[in-house]
Amino acid sequence: MNCTTCFNKVCRKQQISCNRENFNKSEIINQYLDVSTSAIVQAAAELVDFDRAGQLSRLDEIIEYATRVKYKRLGVAYCYGMEQHVRILESMLIERGFTVAAVSCSVGGLKQSEVNSESCIHKVSCNPLGQAQQLNSENVGLTLIVGICMGHDILLNRNLNMDFTTYVVKDHLHNHSPLKGLRA
Repeated sequence: MNCTTCFNKVCRKQQISCNRENFNKSEIINQYLDVSTSAIVQAAAELVDFDRAGQLSRLDEIIEYATRVKYKRLGVAYCYGMEQHVRILESMLIERGFTVAAVSCSVGGLKQSEVNSESCIHKVSCNPLGQAQQLNSENVGLTLIVGICMGHDILLNRNLNMDFTTYVVKDHLHNHSPLKGLRA
């Protein structure tokens, strides 16, 4: 399936399918109706329904969403190079009534040569596995990911045991706005 090559876009018309999908529509609908999923669907819909799409910043959306879903404790997994920004983010989240556990990529102080047998660098390594374990132990409901390196973000996401969302994608070349890299 490649939706970008379809010009009919019949899926955009309510209850019409292109019949190319490889999932059971009834099973998917039942998953959406599950209580834990339906709460997320409702909170997400309230952010964009009634012409609200594009009216809130990403941070405003995260705060409103977290409030609606009743998350009290938020995690922040961040790149040490963005710590100055994370301090501001943390204070804004605290002002809005959240408790915050912010865990740097350098947590644990592991050497690069300890986590990568191919490395001869003896500087501190990023530790996405340690970040995930620390955040898992902090009893957070939602983790915000801030500027974690490519690859490290995959390891972090794979090992988090809670809901998570990306707040900032690291892209030094395009000032952390990766869409600028698309040449249309």
